[in-house]
Amino acid sequence: MAQYVMSVLDDVAGGRATPEEAAAIDVFNEELQAKGHWVFAGGLAAPSAATVVDARDGEPVFTDGPYLESKEHIIGFWIIEAPHLDAALRLAAGGSKSCNRRIELRPVLSE
Repeated sequence: MAQYVMSVLDDVAGGRATPEEAAAIDVFNEELQAKGHWVFAGGLAAPSAATVVDARDGEPVFTDGPYLESKEHIIGFWIIEAPHLDAALRLAAGGSKSCNRRIELRPVLSE
């Protein structure tokens, strides 16, 4: 099975799930686990809590704040396993519905 990252997109800095959304996400997570698609999931702190680290030219440079200034940002993610893209797309649709947000689906590169 291939792995995919489902990134949860939000346009509110520090936006949190409502109690209803959190309950729907819990149900979705349980379904992913029961059907063998679950690998890992997590929520992320607000973009203002980010630090960009760049050590490409020797000494690391640390910059507070997000890498990109953007109207939308990633507030959480799932890593799932699915047999093919169509199945992953169906799972992403379920994730979008459960968290009431847009989802970006991307395959994880394999060797």
